[in-house]
Amino acid sequence: MRIGITTFVTDYSIDILTLARAVEDRGFASLWFAEHTHIPSSRLTPAPTGDAELARAYSHLVDPLVALGAAASVTSTLSLGTGVALVAQHDPIVMAKQIATLDAIAAGRFTLGVGFGWNREEMAAHGVDYASRRDVVREKVLAMKALWRDDNASFDGAYVELEPSWQWPKPVRGDVPVLIGGAAGPKLFAAICDYADGWIPIGGSGLSTALPALRAQFEAAGRDPAALQCIPFGSIPDQGKLNHYRDLGITEVVLRINEGDTDSVLRRLDRAATVLP
Repeated sequence: MRIGITTFVTDYSIDILTLARAVEDRGFASLWFAEHTHIPSSRLTPAPTGDAELARAYSHLVDPLVALGAAASVTSTLSLGTGVALVAQHDPIVMAKQIATLDAIAAGRFTLGVGFGWNREEMAAHGVDYASRRDVVREKVLAMKALWRDDNASFDGAYVELEPSWQWPKPVRGDVPVLIGGAAGPKLFAAICDYADGWIPIGGSGLSTALPALRAQFEAAGRDPAALQCIPFGSIPDQGKLNHYRDLGITEVVLRINEGDTDSVLRRLDRAATVLP
């Protein structure tokens, strides 16, 4: 089973190049970066963690696509992904070009982890209505897929309109894997079966029942359940938990490393590496 790493990368934590080299050198399989474009200081939306105060790192995150491009430049085997990108807050034409360019730099090592978002004020600043965010994400992902796939791409939707257009480069593999993050539920599973390649369950609890249900729904939608990717995200380096995931047929798990300075993050990576196969 492949084991990856995610951590918040900020302007005050370990630098991106040192982190990427350290993760690859220790034998981890993947590296994932989160996204928030900004955090409105009104703080009307409660912290998703349930804490009274939102952790400082949320407002100090680096741009994940730029950071992953830098990580790609100093690694050769490490898979790279967003965990997760807030696609609703992006222009899909620009984002499609950014991702295809990043994928070229990474020689096809990029995966797009997608989130619907939780911060209403952050979305509003991008002109996104919270109630419509799932539909917006769907159309933007489908428009990007058209640009990646077609020489003369177009899209006609309620939120995205693209007249027939040329855009290169194309992704190395002809497409970019898309995984959707979030808790198990009918809306999430329907989205995965509709336009994604898999699921990023945050924390990974309840997978014994949720994952077989998703596989069945994936197959009912006419898609190959063997091709469904499921990458539990934010796990702890516990061998018993990893064995449980392996028994469920999961082939990759992403461990969460708390952010910090260079020395502290390298120590945490060393401890996490003790569970590598």
